[in-house]
Amino acid sequence: MFPLDDDVGGAKFLIYIHVENMRQYPMGIKDRAEATAKNVEGKAQETVGEATGDTSQKTEGKAKQGQAKVEHAKEDVKDQAKKAID
Repeated sequence: MFPLDDDVGGAKFLIYIHVENMRQYPMGIKDRAEATAKNVEGKAQETVGEATGDTSQKTEGKAKQGQAKVEHAKEDVKDQAKKAID
């Protein structure tokens, strides 16, 4: 397990992603899990921003979602390259 936490609008979000024995999986699995956690965290932060009227929280949440999208795209490219090599 590895925790990802962030203080979002005064609320503490703690996301645990558990993948049994990470060493048996390719590194991409961990990277995708972290990107997914970042996306969930960003959505939560955006929602808090909308609920409280805090535009900076909303913007930061959307930015985290964008970062997660880029990280997923990077992993997709790695997967395609690996398939092309195999």
